[in-house]
Amino acid sequence: MENEEKREHECYENCGCAACAQEQGAHHHVHGHESGCGCAACHAVDDIFSENEEDEKKAQSEFRREVTFLAVAGAVFVPTLICEALFPDVAPEWLFNAVFAVLYLLTGVPVLKIALKALLRGDVFNEFTLMGGATLAALAIGEMSESVGVMLFYRLGEAFQERASSNSRRSIRALLAQKPMTARVVTEDGTVEKDPKEIVKGDVVRVMPGEIVPIDGRVVSGTSQIDMSAITGESMPVAVRRGSEVHGGTLSLDGLLTVEAAGPFEDSTIARMLEMVQNAVARKSPTERFITRFSKWYTPAVFFMASAVMLLPPLLGFGAWREWIYRGLVLLVISCPCALVISIPLGYFGGIGAASKNGILVKGANVFDAVGRVDTAVFDKTGTLTYGKFRLVKIVPAAGIEERTVLSAAALAENGSTHPVAKSITAAAADVSAPEGASITQLPGKGMLFKNEGDTIVAGNAALLSEFGVAAPAVAEHGTVVHVMKNGKYLGALVVADELRTDAAKTISELRMQGIKGVYMLTGDREETAADVAKELRLDGYRAELLPGDKVEALKELCGGDTKRTVYVGDGINDGPVLVTSETGIAMGGFGSQVAVEVADAVILDDSPSKVVGLLRIAKKTRAIVWENVFLALGVKLVFLIFGVAGLAGLWEAVFADVGVALMAILNSARATRIK
Repeated sequence: MENEEKREHECYENCGCAACAQEQGAHHHVHGHESGCGCAACHAVDDIFSENEEDEKKAQSEFRREVTFLAVAGAVFVPTLICEALFPDVAPEWLFNAVFAVLYLLTGVPVLKIALKALLRGDVFNEFTLMGGATLAALAIGEMSESVGVMLFYRLGEAFQERASSNSRRSIRALLAQKPMTARVVTEDGTVEKDPKEIVKGDVVRVMPGEIVPIDGRVVSGTSQIDMSAITGESMPVAVRRGSEVHGGTLSLDGLLTVEAAGPFEDSTIARMLEMVQNAVARKSPTERFITRFSKWYTPAVFFMASAVMLLPPLLGFGAWREWIYRGLVLLVISCPCALVISIPLGYFGGIGAASKNGILVKGANVFDAVGRVDTAVFDKTGTLTYGKFRLVKIVPAAGIEERTVLSAAALAENGSTHPVAKSITAAAADVSAPEGASITQLPGKGMLFKNEGDTIVAGNAALLSEFGVAAPAVAEHGTVVHVMKNGKYLGALVVADELRTDAAKTISELRMQGIKGVYMLTGDREETAADVAKELRLDGYRAELLPGDKVEALKELCGGDTKRTVYVGDGINDGPVLVTSETGIAMGGFGSQVAVEVADAVILDDSPSKVVGLLRIAKKTRAIVWENVFLALGVKLVFLIFGVAGLAGLWEAVFADVGVALMAILNSARATRIK
């Protein structure tokens, strides 16, 4: 309870909205549910994390009830207004006023209650006191119909704001819905259902067709198609079988799987995603913080300006009191900042949701503003621009020898070796195994020697083959070259390399199209290997043979000492310091280290470097939408403030402008959820 009070107090201090200033745990609003006050912290805690399916249904029901009530009130209000204007003799004036008074009480009392509570807490300048004060003053000068109209349309606008806010957060809640509720743990006594949080490393879990995989792990038995869209944004199912890695939160479509847990639930992909999203929506961007500060002086400034309009001209003899009070009321109504403060968080929520749907986790709205400023991109090599795993990339057979013959002979010699190069060769020749009784000897730094029933196979470097009297020709290929000889005859060579990711080159090209001026690479790998990768990808520069502690200095050197406009992309433990140093750190989260994922500002869930370009696009479009809303709201309000002071706009025009600009900003913000 104490923590909740602290959070609410901090929220109130940050945003100054009346909904935050309610009593502990009582975020009442005119609709009977949470207010669309624009406070990111309120929405994050009260809406996203506590709102389950039942809450969503309740919110929909309340929205329908609110709109139905306002429709009925409007059905009474509009004919009464028409009759009063066109047929005043149909009923006495007191009857029209009585109808308007009842309608005002029905529509205005909830707002007035919130305004009174805010005033008792010392919060004078907020949307509720503005609307309540303006409509009460309108009643006092006899503008009863207009005071009802203002309150009616204000509540209608607020209802649609709350609905739009709920819709914009649905994509984030859809991610949270991927959290598995139970796990079938296989024991000696059978299958036991447990909470995923109780799973430990080594537990074996059974996943039925159509169920969510509860933890990260390795498939022990079974085959299935896995829907990874909730994690990576990729809609195409992926086939998994024995030995394949699977992630918690993915969906097994058509097969029964037995999975060995790689660790506890809190270390799983889905658990890390949940934590990141929870933190993301509560972290304000600089733009949001600017609007929060702006609204703190904007509303009081307009309030005092409205008071001056009401008092000074008639005191100085420039017109009647009623006329200038009315103009001041127009200023109070149009100055309501709700459209401004709700549309900005909505835009960022939409951007965060769009990123998550595309397999990118953004840890806060502030990341969008930071990414929008970068002009330099720096990549780690191994595991980021490359797959980080040795693969057989080419077979170069001698004249008259088939590729399969070279591969089979090399696989026999490499059987039993734990060296990454040997593993890549045996994996490529999956059906080749050494016969019983065969002798396999590892020659450190040279290669492998295989002997069986008079056959001798040597697989290794050129120096090793020369010891057996065979001259190995030079192979002009990037990577580690393994020469193969059998019974004194040269068979050919295999080239094993850490292969470039298929989208690496395209990523570099598209980054430049996005306005990135320099693309660089930092790696601890050999100079020759780094040079080959940099040349193939056409990078602007690189630094090789770096120790983990050297990367930070290398980054600063590449950026001229200013890292505020730099994005760094990496995946390893040694990338932690440089991820923190750069303005925006992006971690490869699919198989990247937990350290990199924890310290990064954004996480790419499928290890695809092209998602860096996607993040830049989403960030730029999200920021564009947010600033469109800012200029739209301020621009329209400024025009009507001038019209109101000049007497060219009344309360009707003011409320239509206020509600209209709010709805336009909401519709514009909704575009952010559809960014691809």
